[in-house]
Amino acid sequence: MTTHTAPAAPSAQPKEAAAAVRERLWLYDTTLRDGQQTQGVDFSVDDKIRIARALDALGIDFIEGGWPGANPTDSDFFAQAPATRARFTAFGMTKRAGRSAANDEVLAEVVNAGTQAVCLVGKSHDFHVEAALGITLEENLGNIRESIAHLAGLGREALFDAEHFFDGYKANPAYALEALRAALEGGAGWVVLCDTNGGTLPAEIGEITAAVAARLPEARLGIHTHNDTEQAVAGTFAAVEAGARQIQGTLNGLGERCGNANLCSIIPSLVLKPRYAERFETGVAPEKLADLRRLSVTLDEMLNRQPDPHAPYVGAAAFAHKAGLHASAILKDPTTYEHVAPEAVGNARVVPMSNQAGRANLMRRLEEAGIAVERDDPRLGTLLMEVKTREDQGFAYDQADASFELLARRHLGLMPRFFEVDRYRVSVERRFDAQGRWVTASEAVVVVHVDGERMISASESLDPVSREDQGPVNALSRALIKDLGRYQEHIEDMRLVDFKVRIHGQGTEAVTRVLLESRDAAGRHWTTLGVSANIVDASFQALEDAVLAKLVRAGVRGSNG
Repeated sequence: MTTHTAPAAPSAQPKEAAAAVRERLWLYDTTLRDGQQTQGVDFSVDDKIRIARALDALGIDFIEGGWPGANPTDSDFFAQAPATRARFTAFGMTKRAGRSAANDEVLAEVVNAGTQAVCLVGKSHDFHVEAALGITLEENLGNIRESIAHLAGLGREALFDAEHFFDGYKANPAYALEALRAALEGGAGWVVLCDTNGGTLPAEIGEITAAVAARLPEARLGIHTHNDTEQAVAGTFAAVEAGARQIQGTLNGLGERCGNANLCSIIPSLVLKPRYAERFETGVAPEKLADLRRLSVTLDEMLNRQPDPHAPYVGAAAFAHKAGLHASAILKDPTTYEHVAPEAVGNARVVPMSNQAGRANLMRRLEEAGIAVERDDPRLGTLLMEVKTREDQGFAYDQADASFELLARRHLGLMPRFFEVDRYRVSVERRFDAQGRWVTASEAVVVVHVDGERMISASESLDPVSREDQGPVNALSRALIKDLGRYQEHIEDMRLVDFKVRIHGQGTEAVTRVLLESRDAAGRHWTTLGVSANIVDASFQALEDAVLAKLVRAGVRGSNG
């Protein structure tokens, strides 16, 4: 596994310097583990790699990749984990009673992942120790101490996740503190206070965290809250006010039951709100926040979930103002009803019948696509309206970067002409094969014009080895890229790596949205989309865009230039 490095945490600042130097808050993301415990969420290894890279680019300090050995996906992911600036972290549990830390095979799986940091969960509630683990309170303390010491002895940064800490503290504060002391004696760099069932109220979290900070002044405290009372974010800030300096959470608040503290709400408040921005610094630079909405939406699309339009900061309606008093006021002074500028988090103001909303965001997207255009170009307004109109129809360009680029190029007259699709046809047949087995076979025919020449390509979707049907979309893809004349050599290495379908709307107004992710031999990947009442047609739109995007990004010259 690649070695991951990150800057060492600073030592505590002297009191006389506290006023001049902002304290560091450390952001610890658990999306790849806690997020995977969300009902209906199942990350692939590629999903995890993509999310980890995005978290690293954002400026997260710790990326918890999962529990090595707990399932094949997590184990494979750690074997392929990308190099990151952030500190990559494996999660596991303290050793079991009756064996040494060095001889516990479950702990060994976590250690063998080779991460620089390891977070071990252990019991801090006396009831759970005796009822769930069935061991004595002293045995539990020994397990914590020895496990952390084992990690420290191997040169790993050790974190202790104190499970059910707040309930444990309320039931038996002395023992809950002893669990933290055992971890500190073992060499833990952080002790994380976990509200595991999400039932502790923010005021209680603040009071208990302050008490822990007073009793254990040498400890570096983290906070890990769940959202079962809809107060995980509030509980997190209460802990920060009381002395916690590591914040754990997930993107979009993913997590089991009602989810975890939502980093998409926490991070902007830390960076943009003076109460925190003037006292603390994080690894997320203000300019990086402009990618937050796109990251949030992309994650939902990867999971085939509908993004919450009313999510704070990043929701599509977070800065929406309907006609009337609010709309007229917002046009005169945006700060009237907006607590931060929407562009700061990559979002856009939405005011009906106004094409001024989102222009800055549009310019940023064009710059990222390498499309140069003056800010006062009148075509920007009409392009923005076209994007909004199409998004009302079900298109979602935030997560389809390549399709957005093609749309913009067409609108601005910058799109090369490569080929034109005349027609296509797809058929699905259930029949007996040569061995007398029932098989389903999909066949596709695509007719295109390339440099004035009409070309007809046909393909079927049966796997040449297993003879199993790979579906009509596969047949269409093969037929489309089978023969594109002089452009063929530029698309030989592209392949589809993901295919997602979502129904947009309800009843007779519903349409199908298809998202395709493509990749080439150089490791480049891009996402395209199609929308139609017909799933095959939506798929073909996305397929055609995928090929066109490959040619555009490869710098291939079209027949018109």
